[in-house]
Amino acid sequence: MEAVAWFADVGIKDRPTVGGKGGSLGELTQAGIDVPAGFVVTVAAFEQFLEKLEEKEPIRPLVEALDPDDLGAATKLSEQLRARMMGDEMPAEVKDALKSAHAQLCEDGQPVAVRSSATTEDAEDASFAGLQDTFLWVLDADAMIARTRECWASLYSVESMTYRRKQGIPESRVAMAVVVQRMVNSRCAGVMFTRSPTTGDKSVITIEGAWGLGSSVVSGEVTPDKWVLGKITGEISQRDISDKHARQVPAPEGGGIVEVENEDDKRSAPCLTDDELLALREVGRKIERHYGKAQDIEWALDQDGKVLLLQSRPETVWAMKDAESAPVKKPEGKAYNHVMAIFGGKKS
Repeated sequence: MEAVAWFADVGIKDRPTVGGKGGSLGELTQAGIDVPAGFVVTVAAFEQFLEKLEEKEPIRPLVEALDPDDLGAATKLSEQLRARMMGDEMPAEVKDALKSAHAQLCEDGQPVAVRSSATTEDAEDASFAGLQDTFLWVLDADAMIARTRECWASLYSVESMTYRRKQGIPESRVAMAVVVQRMVNSRCAGVMFTRSPTTGDKSVITIEGAWGLGSSVVSGEVTPDKWVLGKITGEISQRDISDKHARQVPAPEGGGIVEVENEDDKRSAPCLTDDELLALREVGRKIERHYGKAQDIEWALDQDGKVLLLQSRPETVWAMKDAESAPVKKPEGKAYNHVMAIFGGKKS
């Protein structure tokens, strides 16, 4: 397997090698959705790095021997393993592949986002709860490689290791892919639900957004504006414009992001026009049709107002409720067939 896979070459079926985020972004790219260009540092790269580390001293056996109720031991082991992940030399072929891909992606020196892309055999990423790290506005290849290491090292946080041990998840199944994607210097950004997150209504789309980068919405730092639109009609049935006191923007130097105060008139102004809401609605409908199920979507509008998709994942809360309340399917056939079967009779 290659250390790098480009979005255009992967899809959901490749989740075991590129993780949930990587598979989703590849799937969206192949479906013709506007997604910022990028690549995935594959599970193969992680496995090659881990194999080199374990030539010196074991890692996975130490985790499997951990008592999840011994917080002191877990903390000590976490510090030890994370230091090794960050400090030991990365295999030359992996590093070269990452630098080459970065040079191809960022020909004009564009910054990137580096995001964990957990790999699990189910669709929930439950065994990697809390590991979805994101590093924004990463400026060069060396910084990108360092952030990739941090994503890998997060597998050995106290929370992650003790959770896996309590769930009995074999360490042989534990791996991390990493998404590297061009940054969007967004005018505004947020999330979109193709099913109401509060009522489960399938006939509406809920859109939330705020000024600047979407990290302020996802993290809960800013209360976003909120709209509810008819999925078919496009009618806007709800408008809640919040007091958006601040926005997150690229740091002036050194990479990363900073929070700045919004001007008074910007605080209370809606971050999206009605035309932009309808454009988002169309994209949401297209993605839902592609997957055949309701989606939770992260979106951004660039400085020119172009809609870009940053992530799409299946809606799970209402889907699980539907599954729990679904009626038991009755056997096919006529209503009296079971009676005939009991008495061994045959229909004349």
